[in-house]
Amino acid sequence: MFSENPLWFYLVLVNLYVFFLMYYDKRQAVKKGQRISEKNLLFMGIVGGGLGGLLAQRLFHHKTRKKKFYLCFLIGVAVDLLLIIYYH
Repeated sequence: MFSENPLWFYLVLVNLYVFFLMYYDKRQAVKKGQRISEKNLLFMGIVGGGLGGLLAQRLFHHKTRKKKFYLCFLIGVAVDLLLIIYYH
């Protein structure tokens, strides 16, 4: 599957990356440690990591009050869908 179409590899990778970034940032927030920058989280969400970000928001209850994260993650999901439609 991944070797036939590298788009799937990219989408899985970027969504897992955003998911784990959100997990790590939540852990750091609780421990009062060094955080991931909001710009990085938002950028990665927009370039295709929206689904991972939305799942992480729900699971970890992280960045749920900030509407810009929800919006950027929705844009990221739209980017995913547009890429899938364009390449199929």
